[in-house]
Amino acid sequence: MSAPTLIHHRVELARNGENPKVICRVKSGWVVLGDVQNIRGYALLLGDPIVGSINDLDREGRAQFSNDMYAVGDALLATTHAHRINYNILGNLEGALHAHINPRYDDEPIETRGRMLPSRFEDTVSFDYERDAPLMERLRNHLVHNNFSTV
Repeated sequence: MSAPTLIHHRVELARNGENPKVICRVKSGWVVLGDVQNIRGYALLLGDPIVGSINDLDREGRAQFSNDMYAVGDALLATTHAHRINYNILGNLEGALHAHINPRYDDEPIETRGRMLPSRFEDTVSFDYERDAPLMERLRNHLVHNNFSTV
């Protein structure tokens, strides 16, 4: 793997209890809210241990990461009014395994439908702990209740 990435930094903060965006620990990594909340509930699953891509995991690791990712989507569906969840594993800018988990809503403005959101390159709604903490708690409770979180 190449030089440390933002994902490395965020995972290290999570391990040390210093990442305010952490929702909870799951078997394959850390569930966090995204820096940008243009779509309320935009979350990520940061793989831990850190690998370059999902292809670097064995069959069991791939299955665990995928199951954890889908569990976050289920938690978002259960705790928000999202009608769909979009999942992206890209790794183009940050060469460490992480998944983007994007809830999508029926009440989104027509001009944003069909677009990948959130984007760092448009007007942004930044993460705000006070505003976002209740959602984080609901997501954590759902994941714990369904035996995904290792708390």
